[in-house]
Amino acid sequence: MEARKSDNGKMGTVDWEQLRALALGLGLPRVEETTSWGQPTIKAHGKLWVFWSPAEDCPVLKTIPGERDLLIEGAADVFFVTPHYQRHDLVLIRKNAFDPEWTKRYLQKTWEWMAPKRFLKKWKEEQADRN
Repeated sequence: MEARKSDNGKMGTVDWEQLRALALGLGLPRVEETTSWGQPTIKAHGKLWVFWSPAEDCPVLKTIPGERDLLIEGAADVFFVTPHYQRHDLVLIRKNAFDPEWTKRYLQKTWEWMAPKRFLKKWKEEQADRN
């Protein structure tokens, strides 16, 4: 779960449009743009997956239960949580420490974790058949 420099060694800033393009660019099924509390969000499998916190002005990602604290402990300069998000499986990313390659991998991982098991099994079989 290390979230340091990406494979190309670059970390930088991000805004909602870049984050949105990155998430949608993964081309994963059952992903949709929507709004939540009047803010643009992206859902996977009908559940909140990624959005922008207007209060913190940074990306927010769904996490797998138990991983948020590990992410923060491993890279507090990158990840954090505020009291508002504490009770949810969400992690905030400092927008000036954004690693697009790590984010792509983590979004894929959480997308798979969020998927209904039968759907995921079928999707993985279809992906294997394509390769």
